[in-house]
This record gives sequence, C-alpha cells and structure tokens, in this order.
Amino acid sequence: MPRLYNFSAGPSILPVPVLEQARDELMDYKGSGMSVMEMSHRSKVYDEIIVHTEEMFHKVMNIPDDYKVLFLQGGATMQFAMVPMNLLAGNGIADYTLTGTFSTNAYKEAQKFEGKTINVAGSTKDVNFVRIPQQNDLTLDAKADYFHMCQNNTIVGSRWNYLPDTGSVPIVSDMSSCILSEPVDVSKYGLIYAGAQKNIAPAGLTVVIIKKDLLHDPLPGTPTMLNYKTMAEKDSMYNTPPTYSIYMAMLVLEWIEKTGGLEQRKKFNQEKAGILYDYLDSSSFYSTAVEKDYRSMMNVTFKTPNEDLDAKFVKESAQNNMSNLKGHRSVGGLRASIYNAMPKEGVQHLVDFMEKFAKENG
Repeated sequence: MPRLYNFSAGPSILPVPVLEQARDELMDYKGSGMSVMEMSHRSKVYDEIIVHTEEMFHKVMNIPDDYKVLFLQGGATMQFAMVPMNLLAGNGIADYTLTGTFSTNAYKEAQKFEGKTINVAGSTKDVNFVRIPQQNDLTLDAKADYFHMCQNNTIVGSRWNYLPDTGSVPIVSDMSSCILSEPVDVSKYGLIYAGAQKNIAPAGLTVVIIKKDLLHDPLPGTPTMLNYKTMAEKDSMYNTPPTYSIYMAMLVLEWIEKTGGLEQRKKFNQEKAGILYDYLDSSSFYSTAVEKDYRSMMNVTFKTPNEDLDAKFVKESAQNNMSNLKGHRSVGGLRASIYNAMPKEGVQHLVDFMEKFAKENG
C-alpha cells in the first residue's frame, strides 16, 4: 500500500531517503558485517558514528565550540528533572514561563526540589495558552540560575516569536517539536534540549546542547546517570547510549545538509504552514484558536463546528490516506503536525480533503 501522510505529533514522519538508506544498511553497515542495531557501542565503527553525529549537529546548527552535544535517554520529560538537578546548584533560583502543558509540567517538576525558589516568570494559562507572553509581561529574577521556556507548544500549536532578554541569566529551552526546523542562534542559549521523535530520529534519544561553563557539579544526591558533567566527560558513553536512534539522527542531519540546510528547511516549513493556515483563515467551517503572531510552523491545531464532526473528520481522513489528525486528548479538536519530513504534497492533500469535508458537512 502507499505510504500514509502521517501527521502524528510524535513519534513522527521520517524522511523517505533516510528510511531508504537505513533499509539498505540494515543488515550490513558499510561492510561491517552487521547492523548498527547489533553493534557494540565501544566498537571503532560505532565510535565513528557517534562522533560524526555530534560533528553534524555542530555543523548543521552552527553550534559554537564552547558547547557540548549530549546524547541521553528518558525523553524531554527526564530533562524536566535533570535541568534543576544540574543548574540549581548556584543560587537555587529559577524562572519558568508557562505557555502550555509541557512547560507547566517542567515547572511542576522543578518545584519538587525543596528549599529552592521556582518562580513563574510569565504565564498565558488565563487565555488557554493561545499566545506567548511578551517581554514586558515577564517578571524576571536577576539572581536566577536559569530561565526556562518551551520554544514550541506541541499540544496547543503556539510558538515563541522572539527570544526574551534575560540579561546574564542562561536561557534553557525545550525545543522538542521545533528543533532543526529553522536556524537558531545557539549562542543565545545556555542549554537546549529535545526529544528526538519529532524532527531528529526515532523515539529513544534525547539531545542536549549545553554551554560548557554550565557543566558544573549538580545538586547533592544527583544520580550519576542524571549528571550532565559526567555525561559530557564520557562523551555520552558512560553507559550504552540509544545507539540506533543516534545513527538515525546522523542520517537525518546528513539529509538536512544535502537538501539546503536549516535556511532551506525554514523556507520549506513556512510554505507548508502557509498553505494550511491560509485555508483555515479563509474557511467559515474550521476555526483555529491560536493568535496569528504566535502560530506554530510545526503543529497546526483546528476544529470543525462540533465534536461529532471532529470525530467524523478523523475517521474519514484515515480512509483518505492520512493518519493521526486527532487533537491531543487534553484539548480535543484536530491537529496536523507538519514536521520537516512532511512533504508539501501531504499538506495540500490535507487541505483538499478539508475543503471537500466542509462542503459535505457544512
């Protein structure tokens, strides 16, 4: 059967050329006589893979030399605990912005560390997170060890359209659902983290990009496996890393480089999102709640006039070569995640279906 247009928020669609290369190398990686799945992480051939993958992150994202790329596990959710464990060892103060479910969960996790001051620097909960707080909305503590934000909100479909001025306080950003979608000035951040299963690789890998001067001793009692400094000193090889996901990340980064880099990704992603948002703005049948200035390029949320039609839309879209268009269970409605690997034809196919569905059910 033909490949579906997979609009899943994650694990998500991967580039076809990457899948084809992984298929071709599945049984025998470059004459090694074995699959990367079977390979010892201590072997010379695998060491070349993990070293090259880190090099590719530096190259594709233009990461400065004073940053370290870590390949960890536990998803972005593990970072909700690792960040405070490792960065609150200074003044014990952190600023958090609440712009959606995951940034709120990160804040709640940080609150578990007794004796530490975890501030809400800004929140748009009162408007159901349909916009992002502006600079003058933020209440910042100059003594904070870090400022935490979630760059793109997967569930609601909003994104930060600027980078806050936090003075000398390092910015920590969860970029799980937008990393590699456009150029980012990494030097403006202290730490970036992302679960891989949206734009990087299959599930199982978490990427952390950390400025080396933040690799200090963590809070007392921090487990060895959750210590950034230890993981950096061991080049992410303290224990067995998620070897196959790292290999897949390498292939994805090579694909991005071959297809024009992050500038081309941004242009392509803006065009795809434009096709869908332009249709939504012209429709009287569908609605989208996120304010225009804060709309995500990666996760487009919308609704039909009622829940019954939402359910019918999901069912009929599955019969039309599309999958995973149901909105997150916490907010309902519909959601199209149009990550890097989603072709423009997939978005146009969705819009054509939406138009037909509206005519039949309006």
